Amino acid sequence: MSYKNILSTVNNGIATITINRPDKLNALNKDTIEELHEALNDCNKSKETKVIIITGSGEKAFVAGADISEFAHFDEKNGGKLAAKGQEILFDFIEQLSTPVIAAVNGFALGGGLELAMACHFRVASLNAKMGLPEVSLGVIPGYGGTQRLPQLVGKGRAMEMIMTAGMIDANQALEYGLVNHVTAGGEVIALAEKLAGKIMRNSSVAIKGAIKAVNANFKDGVDGYKIEIKQFGKCFGTEDFKEGTTAFLEKRKADFPGK
Repeated sequence: MSYKNILSTVNNGIATITINRPDKLNALNKDTIEELHEALNDCNKSKETKVIIITGSGEKAFVAGADISEFAHFDEKNGGKLAAKGQEILFDFIEQLSTPVIAAVNGFALGGGLELAMACHFRVASLNAKMGLPEVSLGVIPGYGGTQRLPQLVGKGRAMEMIMTAGMIDANQALEYGLVNHVTAGGEVIALAEKLAGKIMRNSSVAIKGAIKAVNANFKDGVDGYKIEIKQFGKCFGTEDFKEGTTAFLEKRKADFPGK
């Protein structure tokens, strides 16, 4: 499928989705959010895709924020709808996706861009990356999950400071905070993401799907994550991947998992 605002390719089990609006520093608008949803949904359904990498075109920006021109005239009701729909079709959708999603953060990841990166299962960043949630400088708050995911990743105090000052942190500070897992030279961020994707693909995609559900359960109100873990653990025993993994271990050979 061809898209207007993104590029999507699959190579050796790794799907790379690139937000391609360099003239707008890859800012998220309504159409881009919908295209990302479609591309991610297609990748998740495909047996060919084992890991997804999300990045931005060029070296200046991953995503420099939301396209403010689209909602500057909104009233209270429309603002609430904007956040609700965005969270449903993209940000929560990514977090709950059964296929692992890595954010390869190159350059600016601000506002909705940082929220997009935080919705991914984990993040790697280029040395020139700058991250922040500057929404309060516009008289609004993060609306795509930023007030929830940032404290989960960096702690309440640091999240409060980042949000209230509307400031940016660099890649090394993001690494220190635990906001990103790895930092590398600018031109190597995709290569690093692909290396990590390769390590993921050696393992059972069925088990990884269960692990994602179990980890996410801990961050849902009213959900007992331990019970979800027990359920997902038990389900693994009925899979071909479990049979192959344990047999390969006992036979002292590399497992050849059936896949999705």
